[in-house]
Amino acid sequence: MNKPQKKSDDVRQFILENVEDHPGGITALAAGRFAITRQAAHKHVQKLVYDDLLIPHGATRDRTYDLKPLVDFSLELPLAGLEEDKVWRQHVRPLMDGLPVNVLGICQYGFTEMVNNALDHSGGTTLTIKVKRTYKFVELWIVDDGVGIFAKIQKELDLDDALHAILELSKGKLTTDPIHHTGEGVFFTSRTFDEFAMLSGKLCFTHLHDKDWLLGDTQELTKGTGIRLRISPKTERTTQQVFDLYTTDLDHSFSKTIIPVFLATYGDENLISRSQAKRLLARFEKFKEIVLDFSKVDTIGQAFADEIFRVFRAQNPAIHLVAMNASEQVQKMIARTMAETMP
Repeated sequence: MNKPQKKSDDVRQFILENVEDHPGGITALAAGRFAITRQAAHKHVQKLVYDDLLIPHGATRDRTYDLKPLVDFSLELPLAGLEEDKVWRQHVRPLMDGLPVNVLGICQYGFTEMVNNALDHSGGTTLTIKVKRTYKFVELWIVDDGVGIFAKIQKELDLDDALHAILELSKGKLTTDPIHHTGEGVFFTSRTFDEFAMLSGKLCFTHLHDKDWLLGDTQELTKGTGIRLRISPKTERTTQQVFDLYTTDLDHSFSKTIIPVFLATYGDENLISRSQAKRLLARFEKFKEIVLDFSKVDTIGQAFADEIFRVFRAQNPAIHLVAMNASEQVQKMIARTMAETMP
C-alpha cells in the first residue's frame, strides 16, 4: 500500500473510531490529528458518508455525523417456553456474520447468560432483544418486564435497599436460586464486554472493561431489567482469558473477585464504621483472593480499616486481601491497621 493511501485509510479509521464522541467536531479533530486542512478532512468524512459508514444530520454549518448501523434489529418475544440457545441461534447469530471468532464467543456467552437470567429470575412475561452493529461496536440489549433485578435481590436476601443489592451483585457468586445457579453469569458477562450496563428501577449500574464502575440514576427503565452489552469487533479478548483472571490454577474454580469499595457508601458519606465494613465483608468467605478497588474513595476511618484488615484477616488467614487504587490517606490507614497485627 502506498503512503498516500495508507494515510487516507488512517484518517478514515480515526474518524470512524472517534465520531461517536465528537459528532459535531470530527472534521476539526481529524484535521488537527493528521495536520491536514479542514477541507481535506471534510473530504474524508464525505467519503465515509458515500461509503454508507456515516450518517449526516442537519444543515451544512451545524452538521453532525453518526456511525451508520450495519445492523439495527429488535424483536419482542414471550418469555414462557423460551430457550436462550434457540433465541441466539435463530434471531441473533445470523446478524453476527463477519465477526472474529473471539468476539462471536463473547457475544454468545453474554447474551445467552442474560437471557437465561431473565427466564429464571425476572418473573416477567415478555423479553425484548435488540442488536445494533456499526463499524465501531456490537451492541446487545436484553430487556424484560419483570420485577427488576435489584428489587428482587433486595427482597430475596433481605438487604437494606437496591444499593446494597448492587454491592452484593458486584462481588459475584450471588444468586437467589443456588440450587440451579452459581451466580457467575452477571459477574463474568460484566467483565468480558467493553461496556456492561444494568438498568432497573431508577438505577443504572455500569462497568467499563478494566477502567471503572459507575452508578447513576436513570429514567429509561422503571419496570423490569435492561441489560446493555457493548464490545468492539476489534478486541482480542476471549472469554477464556477473562475466566482465567478469576480462577485458581489448581481447580479452575471461580475464587478471585474485584470489588468496587465505593459501592459500600451512601451519598456523600465516608467509610468510617464497622457496620459499613461488615456490609462490605459479607460473603467474602466464598473467595480465596479479594481485590478491594478503592477508586472514588478518598478516605476511610480507623474502625472501617480495622474491621477489614485486622479483624477479618485474623479470622480468615487463608483469604488473601489486596488493596488497589488507594489514595495516600487510605494507604496510610491500611498500613497503620496492619502494623497493629504485627507481633
